[in-house]
Amino acid sequence: MEDYTAKDIVVLEGLKAVRKRPAMYIGSTDSRGLHQLVYEVIDNSIDEAMAGYCNNIYVEVKGNQVTVEDDGRGIPVDPHPKYNKPALEIVLTELHSGAKFEKKAYKVSGGLHGVGVHVVNALSVSFEVFVKRDGFIYYQKYSKGEKQTDVKVIGKIENGNITWFGEERCEFKFSSPTGTLQRFIPDSEIMETTDFSKDVLTKRIEELSYLNRGLRIIFNWNGQEKEYLHEGGIKEMVQDKNKGKNVLHEDIIYNFSEKEGIQIEFALQYNDGVEEDLSSFANNINTKEGGTHVTGFKMALTKALNDAAKELKIIDSDDFFTGEDVREGLTAVIHVKLMEPQFEGQTKEKLGNSNVKGIVFSVVADYLSKYFEDYPKVAEAIARKAYQAALAREAARNARELVRSKSSLTTTLPGKLADCTLEDPEKTELYIVEGDSAAGSSKQGRDRTFQAILPLRGKILNVEKARWDKLVKNKEIKSLFAAINMSPNDKYDPKKLRYHKIIIMTDADVDGSHIRTLLLTLFYRYLRDLIVNGHIYIAQVPLYRIQKGSDIWYVYSDQEKDEIVSKLNNPIVQRFKGLGEMNPQQLWDTAMNPQTRRLLRVTIEDAEQADYLFRLLMGEDVEPRKEFIMSHAKEAQNIDV
Repeated sequence: MEDYTAKDIVVLEGLKAVRKRPAMYIGSTDSRGLHQLVYEVIDNSIDEAMAGYCNNIYVEVKGNQVTVEDDGRGIPVDPHPKYNKPALEIVLTELHSGAKFEKKAYKVSGGLHGVGVHVVNALSVSFEVFVKRDGFIYYQKYSKGEKQTDVKVIGKIENGNITWFGEERCEFKFSSPTGTLQRFIPDSEIMETTDFSKDVLTKRIEELSYLNRGLRIIFNWNGQEKEYLHEGGIKEMVQDKNKGKNVLHEDIIYNFSEKEGIQIEFALQYNDGVEEDLSSFANNINTKEGGTHVTGFKMALTKALNDAAKELKIIDSDDFFTGEDVREGLTAVIHVKLMEPQFEGQTKEKLGNSNVKGIVFSVVADYLSKYFEDYPKVAEAIARKAYQAALAREAARNARELVRSKSSLTTTLPGKLADCTLEDPEKTELYIVEGDSAAGSSKQGRDRTFQAILPLRGKILNVEKARWDKLVKNKEIKSLFAAINMSPNDKYDPKKLRYHKIIIMTDADVDGSHIRTLLLTLFYRYLRDLIVNGHIYIAQVPLYRIQKGSDIWYVYSDQEKDEIVSKLNNPIVQRFKGLGEMNPQQLWDTAMNPQTRRLLRVTIEDAEQADYLFRLLMGEDVEPRKEFIMSHAKEAQNIDV
């Protein structure tokens, strides 16, 4: 037995702990964690705005370098009375330090844990900060959390003009006499990727501009600049979310209240769709997993609509509507601000303060009850929609019970399934293919030890437009549920799945893309856990086979084909229009051999955006879909002419 003594105890000083275990602080080191670094810096500027000292924020991404500037008070630079270091240095290097614990400089803030900008500093190969304060410009630089320079004066501000003293310079976006500019480059040795996403950052920046009415945020993406300013706040956010939808009432229901030191702001509007779109925030932080404020809001909405519907004699019992009924077609935003938020985890996706639920319930229920009394036509329109949802819920329950009473959707394996011999689901794969010809080639080309083939005939039902009763009668969908051994009735259990890799393999043409989209819609709407847990894949099927002598290339785009052909003399180019045109060996080499194939794992990075796109592209409303197609037509690829 090896010795275990005091010398084995290691203390990670300073920011070394962050570099050793970064996921503890930013959730992960993948793309999600990368963007969390940006949010941590922006949130500090937002806190200045909430405190009333910041009106403008500038965010710039240039390659993998991020700059965030605000016109707030500027981080203090004077020596700390206890630690005898400049406050700026403490803020950047000492975990659990900051001005947000005592509630003097900030009464309400999003960055409560005191590990935000320190973590960004620790995980950046270069981190620079410029502070405008007291008529001077102060500067300090770090690398991987290690100090490269002391805090020093590099410039002076007189009558709005800057006189620089040293070599360090920056271009301030705002001419205000105070403010902070932070510039960093993430460390590629720690982060799995340093490629930022314009869409992900745009969504967060626009969110913040809605949540902070009147705050101007300028976003510069590699030279392309756009300004975000929403004077309407979350009312405007709800209005924009419902663009292109048929709303049940024109006026957005909105209220701002304060009770027991907690600010509660909410806005809601109903449309004639069936999907719920509820966004929640606490101190500007997007609480994607909800929390006590969301629970209180939902309870209040359910109670208020049950009371209003009974008063209008639409229902005759107190609790006729469930929460699911009253949220069908709901678009809503709730934002609470409180002094001591308790978030679950450093990435703060769920609010845990127990007292918030009751306070939010009381405020929302009281306001909605009065509103429905004052506007009975609005109350009636919403209540009748909820009533139809309740009837549909009951019909769906009966349909499910009928299915269960006859036979489960997943008990009998479909006869057309060509199964594999292995029984360990962690090692097996199911290929969903299109038609008999593709099934023939893939069955012959596969490794039957671990690869199963399920052919589908034609295009499956568009479940975005169909309710449960049509779903359970569709033969192709029932075959798919049975093959996977999971249906919408079932709770996700990886041990019960028959395959842990479910691979959609369709033709590389417009029809194949449509079938793939229909399947993804089915998985997203009814078996979303399979996507969330990484079980769904898309096989990349080649468009061309190029041969020159004994050399063969399989290529997946026209651009790739043109590049190869330009380097060869009279090559033979074969265009694959369908899987059936590929012989079994070609299919194995390109799409089924784990050593050579290209698979794309389907993920949900942004559930709200995914929900919007599925509703837009696969839903009932034609005009918004037409506008989307027209505006994105030039981005389309691999279209057969």
